[in-house]
Amino acid sequence: MTVQYVPMQMTNRIGVPLISVIIPNYNYQDYVGAAIDSALNLDWPRVEVIVIDDGSTDRSRSVIERYGSRIKTIFQENSGQLVACNKGFALSRGEIIVFLDSDDVLDRAFAREILAIWTPRASKVQVQMRVVDARGTPTGSVFPQYPRVPTPEQIRRWATRSSAYPTPPGSGNAYSRWFLGCLFPLRDTCGTANDSYSLAAAPFLGDVLTIAKPLVSYRVHGRNQGALTKLDARQFQRQLTRSRLRRQYACRIARNVGIELRDDAVDRSLTYLAYRISSLKLARKTHPIANDSAWRCLADFSLAFFVPQGVGLKARLSLLLWGWAVCLLPASIATRLVLWRFAPHARPRTLKHLLTKLRVARA
Repeated sequence: MTVQYVPMQMTNRIGVPLISVIIPNYNYQDYVGAAIDSALNLDWPRVEVIVIDDGSTDRSRSVIERYGSRIKTIFQENSGQLVACNKGFALSRGEIIVFLDSDDVLDRAFAREILAIWTPRASKVQVQMRVVDARGTPTGSVFPQYPRVPTPEQIRRWATRSSAYPTPPGSGNAYSRWFLGCLFPLRDTCGTANDSYSLAAAPFLGDVLTIAKPLVSYRVHGRNQGALTKLDARQFQRQLTRSRLRRQYACRIARNVGIELRDDAVDRSLTYLAYRISSLKLARKTHPIANDSAWRCLADFSLAFFVPQGVGLKARLSLLLWGWAVCLLPASIATRLVLWRFAPHARPRTLKHLLTKLRVARA
C-alpha cells in the first residue's frame, strides 16, 4: 500500500464544502431515526445523509424509508460494519466525512464548529462527546478529557511514543476526504470496527485538530460495542486485540510516509494497560496475551506513567494507583475497581465528587 499526502480542495465553486454524514445501522430501530434527524438538522447549507442498513431484522427499514428522498439509502444483507462503511464512502461526495453511529446524535452546531477551525492539512477534527442514557438524557459525563487543547504536533508525538492520544470514538470525528481516500476501501486488517483504521492513521498522514466542546451525544444503552454497563471479560479481551491490530496498522501506514514506529509502544498506553490488567484479573485463563503476569503489567504501568500521551499528571497518577490496586488487591475488591473505572455511572457519589474536584474526571 502506498500512501501519499494529497489534500483535496476544501471548497466547491460556490465556496461551501459538502459534508457527508454516513450512518451504518444494524437493529437500532429505536435510535436510528434520531441519528438521521440530527444529521438532517445540521446548521450547514450543504449536507448529504447516507444510511446503510446492514440487514436489520427489526423495524429499522421502515424507520429509514420514512425519510424518502431526503437521504440516500442502501439496504444490504448482513455483511458487517466494514462493508457498510465502504459502500457509504463510495457513494458519498462530500469533502468532509462523518461516520455517525446510528445510536448517537450530532449537535446542530457540529458542522459550523468543525469548519471554523478546518485547514487543508487536517486529516480529522475531533470533538468531545457527552454521555446520554437510552432516552437521550445526559448523565453528566463528557469525554475525552483534555487538560489543555493539544496541538497536531503533540498528538503526533503522543501517538508515536505510546500509540495513544485523547480521541473520541467514531461519531466524534470529522474526516477529510483526501485522508480517507488513502485508507478506503477497508480490508479487515485492523479488526471489524471502522474507526480503528482512521483513528490510528490520522496523526501520521495529516493534522488532528481538536475542539474541547461536547458536540455529539454518545448513547449508552447496554448494547454498545464500546461502552460498558456491566463487566464482561470478553469485551476487555476484544479491546486488547483491537488495540494491537490498530498499532500494527499504524506502523504500516506511517512506514509508507517515512515514519518508523515501534510496534510495542502500545504497552506504554495507559488506556491499553487498563484493559490489559482488567482482562488478566477477571479472566486469566482466557487472557489473550501469552505469559502475561500482574508483575509485567505493573512494570509497564510504571513505565507508561512517564510517557506523555495527553493525560494530565493527576489522571496519570490516579491510573497508576488504580492499576497497582487492581493487581494487588483481592479479586472481589479489584472487580469493583474495574467496574468503577469503565462504568462511570456505577461510581459512588463520593468518588465522583472527589474525581471531579481533582479534575481527573468532569461531571
